[in-house]
Amino acid sequence: MFRKDPMGGPAPSSTQHEEGAVDRRRFLTVLVAAPTLTLALGATTAPADADSSVPQPADILDAGDALILAGTPTAHLMLVLEVTESGEVQVELPRAEVGQGITTAVAMLVAEELDLPLRKVRIRLADARPELLLNQLTGGSNSIRSLYDPVRKAAAAVRARLVAAAGELWDVPAGRLVTRNGVVVSPDGRRAAYGSLTTRAAKLPLSRITARPKPESEHKLVGTATSRVDARAMVTGQLRYALDLDVPGAKPAMVRRPPTINGTVRSVRNEAAVRRMPGVIDLAVIPTGVAIMGETFGQVVDAVEALDVTWNAGTIDALSDADIRKRLRAAAPPPAVPPLTDHIEAEFDFAFVSHAPLETNCAIADVRKDRAEIWAGLKSPVLAQQDVAAALGLPERQVTVHVTQSGGSFGRKLFPDAAVEAARISKAMGRPVKLMWSRKDDMRHGRARPASHHKIRVTHTRGKVLTYEHRVAAVETDFRHGVGEFLTATATRLPVAGNMTFAATVFHLTVKVPYRFGVVTESLNEVPLKMHTASWRSVWSANTRGAEEIIVDELARKMGKDPVAFRREFLKTARQRAVLDKVAKEGNWGRDMPAGCAQGVGFHDEYKSCTACLVEIDVRNPNRPRVVKAVIAADVGRPINPSGLEAQLLGGLTDAISTTLRAGLHIDKGLPLEGSYSQFRYARQQDSPTDVRIFIMPANGEPGGAGELGVPAAVGAIANAYARATGTKPRSFPIDFEVDFTPFPR
Repeated sequence: MFRKDPMGGPAPSSTQHEEGAVDRRRFLTVLVAAPTLTLALGATTAPADADSSVPQPADILDAGDALILAGTPTAHLMLVLEVTESGEVQVELPRAEVGQGITTAVAMLVAEELDLPLRKVRIRLADARPELLLNQLTGGSNSIRSLYDPVRKAAAAVRARLVAAAGELWDVPAGRLVTRNGVVVSPDGRRAAYGSLTTRAAKLPLSRITARPKPESEHKLVGTATSRVDARAMVTGQLRYALDLDVPGAKPAMVRRPPTINGTVRSVRNEAAVRRMPGVIDLAVIPTGVAIMGETFGQVVDAVEALDVTWNAGTIDALSDADIRKRLRAAAPPPAVPPLTDHIEAEFDFAFVSHAPLETNCAIADVRKDRAEIWAGLKSPVLAQQDVAAALGLPERQVTVHVTQSGGSFGRKLFPDAAVEAARISKAMGRPVKLMWSRKDDMRHGRARPASHHKIRVTHTRGKVLTYEHRVAAVETDFRHGVGEFLTATATRLPVAGNMTFAATVFHLTVKVPYRFGVVTESLNEVPLKMHTASWRSVWSANTRGAEEIIVDELARKMGKDPVAFRREFLKTARQRAVLDKVAKEGNWGRDMPAGCAQGVGFHDEYKSCTACLVEIDVRNPNRPRVVKAVIAADVGRPINPSGLEAQLLGGLTDAISTTLRAGLHIDKGLPLEGSYSQFRYARQQDSPTDVRIFIMPANGEPGGAGELGVPAAVGAIANAYARATGTKPRSFPIDFEVDFTPFPR
């Protein structure tokens, strides 16, 4: 909850307007609740010109800029920091921790600004805060970019108050005091721990405070490799995810789902018999299937499997992979530029892909007559609050949504499907529920990256590329998760938007050609099939840029140039070339390789960051191609935690290995065949390279995005290495996509 000044008076703020200062448009509201000091950034007017770091419309180049701009009206409301009597600082963070390490990065920023040991910073995930409007969403590689300034400014304001309080206590000018290790120190050696100053700091008048974040040149913690603050809890089982919570009265529940996507219940033929099964508490028909509640999950599984249900048809029952691929190919228009000069062209197909987070869809719901309370891992909790309220017929203010630690997402947890479903079950059964989706449910009825088809034509002459044309057709991506509201709020201010559809706007804000390829034309056409889709790590970039990197290799070959040298010649900036040069050097590009083995390279630039990836692949066993080595370099502007960044890039590499070589979903008569990790061929440890080296380029400028950065370059590198090792031109992905398993019953 946003905390307002209980005294109703003005809140402390900077009296200066130097760059980086907390000015009067971003003042502080203070809650005096001794022995703590709580500060929340607040404002009385929209800070349209308060922060020079906010991108202006003419400067917007990508979706991250659009997200930041759309969130600007409430950016000053985001953070709540509390200094406790023990000297700890607690931060209420309006973002989701889904394994990407945002809690560690924010804790580092706070600890840096407050000269505090990292162990004394505690991050808690904020409940849904509707007053933030469009500013409580985790996605678009945007968290660090949108939080970097607000976190530093809020922490700087806390530090300034504590220093001023010590100055008042000792009658020493604040400018002569320093902070060190959670203590304010005077020139004569007197020391005051932060916790001892909280009450006095909360009472200081406005005119006494000037707050400026540290210059980056003085950072000691930020920019250094740091272990995750939740690492010990994670590996010892102490980290609490949604289903670990002990909500009084909440009982296990699962759902029997239809045999095709979006099927509905016609009748339950053996309801009475199932109700008599051991441990069964209740049964209810809901829009998505038949829900069972029981004493244990084991009993619930047995009851769900025992149900005999007659189903109504789903929305794509007549469609299988071949049908969908045919529609996509028809929806991708042919290139408009005629191949009158030298040219190269190709068509590519990419399959559906499950997000497959380790934690399946789950939520706890306690629905009463006049209120509801939800616990779930959510990346868009305000949307969850709205959707739950709508499903229950309650005012939004009567729905409380708690955001829990999530075991993975990759775009999946942008949607509150489990929260809404749990709320409906709780209402129907009149008691709290712990809803868990089975792995099979998550694979078959969860959301997926849409399948896509690509048509590319490049014309060239005399060593120059004249035109590059890329036509994409994809099954429609569901954007009803908050990002839509983010970007539509600014679409009229974006030069790129015009009258384009929302999906096309996002496409053009995320997908771009980093090469000087003459006249570039890229377009997206979506096929509206009623399926469960969602943004999957890097949305369209993994496929679109992946296909482009394959074409770049083939173009280089046709023009008689080395793939690295060709990229270096056509990349637009020195920064991009430096990243490419780094992997080429560290990966010993061009070294001799045994027959059946080869190197491949890929490049990607997005969200104010860029990366290059070099891999070595071994396909001497044609049934088991394996990436054996990878070298990655990335320039993200200003890295906060290099260790976290390395983990993100390694995860992107693993996603690329999986979806390029083996992992995808087969659609058969309206349902994915895959129902477990044993069938969805995501890379195992034995499929991962044992030799991976990641290089983070020196800090420069503002932080860029990193969560999705690593996938597209790695897709291109792996596909190119495979092509060189086998002498083939891969056009359909994943490359090895046989149904080599017996599907589970529907």
